Amino acid sequence: MKKIGLLFVILALLLAACGKKEEKKDAGKKDNVFTIGVVPAQTEGEMKGALDKLQSILSEKMDREVKITSYPDYNGVVEAMNYDKIDMAYFGPLTYVVAQEKSGAKAIVTQLIKGEPYYYAYLITHKDSKYESIDDMIKDAKNVRFAFGDPSSTSGSLIPGIKLKDEGVYKSEADNEFKNVRFTGSHDATALAVQNKQVDVGAIDSAIYDKLVEEGTVDGKQFKVIWKSEKLFQYPWAVSKNTDKETIKELQDIFLDIKDKEILDAFGATGFTKAENKDYESIRKAAIKEGMIKE
Repeated sequence: MKKIGLLFVILALLLAACGKKEEKKDAGKKDNVFTIGVVPAQTEGEMKGALDKLQSILSEKMDREVKITSYPDYNGVVEAMNYDKIDMAYFGPLTYVVAQEKSGAKAIVTQLIKGEPYYYAYLITHKDSKYESIDDMIKDAKNVRFAFGDPSSTSGSLIPGIKLKDEGVYKSEADNEFKNVRFTGSHDATALAVQNKQVDVGAIDSAIYDKLVEEGTVDGKQFKVIWKSEKLFQYPWAVSKNTDKETIKELQDIFLDIKDKEILDAFGATGFTKAENKDYESIRKAAIKEGMIKE
């Protein structure tokens, strides 16, 4: 009887040990998930199919589960990176330099638009508008209904905001020379507001504007571009500061090999190329000028 009792004890211990191994194995699988956060460069629904496809490609090529999550605002993805809730993020340039300052995020990839890794901030107005240049608009500022995009957007807020401050017609949403100023929250909302004459002039990302026109979301014949910024380096895909070199190279190789039209079209891209922190130095200087990060 004692031998039988001992056998039961040994069997119970073995089963418990196996259970713990399985728990560790399952936990390892969960810990091995590679998480990516995406900023809302445009309407989330328009990008869902492409992001699902990108998620599948990354999962297959990396041989691990990859999960891509769209965040409701720019600050959300910055904080997610800051608190180690994500391993990688698709940032706007301004969002990136803030994330780099806060958490040491590292840019590794960006998209190519017509073969170039650049875009611009545009000021657009309706074709019926009397404004042919930014100077025309500034002279008539008191009658202008002006629209920015998201407050954390590089081309939809930061760069045009600095230009208007330099011109002496804008200090803040509440303190400016315009008839009124609003933040639409997104580039597509800005374009539609200008097209529908809800505002007179709007700030927008040139690449997204071109994509909205190509897709027929807005009618390109209804617009005039009255100002164009200097070149801005494209939106970066950045990894957390602790990402090892092997994973960085693996991710770069995968992105640079992407030829899928649906994925490329979602970002208005013709391909991807490598990026690094120094590519965003001009944006960093602009953010320092605006007091968004410290020098």
